[in-house]
Amino acid sequence: MSLVRRAAGALIHRVYRAIRRAGAITPASPAGYRFRRLGDGVSIAFPPGAIFGEQWIEIGDHTLIGERVSLSCGMGPGVDLGPASILRIGGGCSIGRGTHVVAHQSIDVGDDVFTGPYVYITDQNHVYDDPDVPIGRQWPRNSPVSIGSGSWLGAGAIVLPGTTLGRQCVVAAGAVVRGEFPDHSVVAGVPAKRVRGWTPELGWHAPEAVLADSGS
Repeated sequence: MSLVRRAAGALIHRVYRAIRRAGAITPASPAGYRFRRLGDGVSIAFPPGAIFGEQWIEIGDHTLIGERVSLSCGMGPGVDLGPASILRIGGGCSIGRGTHVVAHQSIDVGDDVFTGPYVYITDQNHVYDDPDVPIGRQWPRNSPVSIGSGSWLGAGAIVLPGTTLGRQCVVAAGAVVRGEFPDHSVVAGVPAKRVRGWTPELGWHAPEAVLADSGS
C-alpha cells in the first residue's frame, strides 16, 4: 500500500506542477492578451487571485507575480475607466503571494520593487462624512499611490491612498502606510512613521540623528 500511495502522491504532484505551468499568465497566453501591456518574461502564477480591468494594467519586463495575487482596476468588470492605464507595475518586480493591488485612479509601482506575501495596496478608501449613511454606501474617495523603484514591502504591509514612497524605501512587515516619504526611508508601525533614513554623511541613521548632527 505504501508503494501505491507514494506513486499516487508523486503523480498528483507532477500533474499539479504541470497545471501550474499551463495556468500561468504570460505575454504569450490567451489571458495575457487582455492586458494593456505584459512585458517580456512576465509571469502571473497559477492560481491567480481576482484579476479584472486588464486593459488598464501595465506590467514591465521580467516581473513575477505570485499565486493568488489580485490585480484589479475599478469596482468590477465591464466598467469604462477611460483611455489611460491606471495600474502600472515596473520591470524586474516580485509581488508576493496573496497580495492585492486595487486601483481606481492611479497606482505606480517602480522597477525592482519586491513585496512579501499578503501586501495590500490601494488608491481608494471608504469615507464616513455623513454620519447618517452607512459607510459602505457612501461614495469612496481616491488618491494616487506611488512606490519608488528598488523598494521592499514586508509581509502584510498596507499602503493606503495618497501614499508616495521614494526610491529604495523599506516598509516593515505589518505597517500601515499613508503619506509622503523621501528616498531611502525605513517606515514602520501603525500608523507608519519614518524610523530610519540615509545620507552620504551619516549612512543609515534615525531621523533624530540629522538634528543632532546639525547642532539643532
